[in-house]
Amino acid sequence: MMQFGVFTVGDVTPDPTTGRTPTEHERIKAMVAIAQKAEEVGLDVFATGEHHNPPFVPSSPTTMLGYVAARTERLILSTATTLITTNDPVKIAEDYAMLQHLADGRVDLMMGRGNTGPVYPWFGKDIRDGILLAIENYALLHRLWREDVVDWEGRFRTPLQGFTSTPRPLDGLPPFVWHGSIRSPEIAEQAAYYGDGFFANNIFWPKEHFQRLIDLYRDRFEHYGHGTREQAIVGLGGHVFVRRNSQDAIREFRPYFDNAPVYGHGPSLEDFMAETPLTVGSPQQVIERTLRFREYFGDYQRQLFLIDHAGLPLKTVMEQLDFLGEIVPVLRKEFAIGRPASVPDAPTHQSRLARLKEVTA
Repeated sequence: MMQFGVFTVGDVTPDPTTGRTPTEHERIKAMVAIAQKAEEVGLDVFATGEHHNPPFVPSSPTTMLGYVAARTERLILSTATTLITTNDPVKIAEDYAMLQHLADGRVDLMMGRGNTGPVYPWFGKDIRDGILLAIENYALLHRLWREDVVDWEGRFRTPLQGFTSTPRPLDGLPPFVWHGSIRSPEIAEQAAYYGDGFFANNIFWPKEHFQRLIDLYRDRFEHYGHGTREQAIVGLGGHVFVRRNSQDAIREFRPYFDNAPVYGHGPSLEDFMAETPLTVGSPQQVIERTLRFREYFGDYQRQLFLIDHAGLPLKTVMEQLDFLGEIVPVLRKEFAIGRPASVPDAPTHQSRLARLKEVTA
């Protein structure tokens, strides 16, 4: 089974059609409402970014996801970025193990380096060490979740002697980890080395760029002995805006695109739709465009859509979720056709626990 869901970057952006900017409080509450609606319409995953600067609000993903966990029953709660570079890996180990217990295992996380250079000195780090921090910090986090007592010494934090991270992971099984990247082959290599998932954000750049990253990850996954290329665990991002007919979708979304912090004031909406995975159109167009991802990247395990960016009002975002409630069952059915039996299902705590018990039986 593939997993489908939504991710949010939690931006506080003025609505260009009204000039109104939501308050931080409104935006935070909206993110919770989006997560609850995602479960209601049958999606599998809700993921939140981590940012420590305006105009973004999600500085504490575990607080947000813990709150959402109490208000949902089956939704997998994830991060769209956990800053492995500027967070202390000891704190990540403890925070996400705690969340894992509270959510009864409905937790995974995506390691990333973020999109904001100044965050490094705010947390006492040097951006020139970004890749090295990602590698060293994750190596420590990986051990903290798997060894009850850790002795450790590295370059970027004080040594640990006889340290035990608490609480221990639920059922002795750490949360599943994705390594997210827009451009860095080193991160694809890291995901392959550990046999973790690789999430290619697949938003801003042409498909050929992400094909290279995913092919590298699949090749190295097999190289490190975790399985065949086809058994590597791949996730993709995407951005959609849906209306019943494409002309309405384009007309309504254009002012948001033109003024969006990450899109606006550059290529036209039409150029961006032609050159990147951004899909603005009818439900059928979203279905057809998303199904083509398999042609480019092979069978994969997780598809997350960005739907609440650029100042879209909550009412509109909720309407987008209703459309996804129609679209996703079709995608599930179509993606299942011709999917080889050797391709693994998307990881869940229950499936990974069952496999662990088989191995240790």
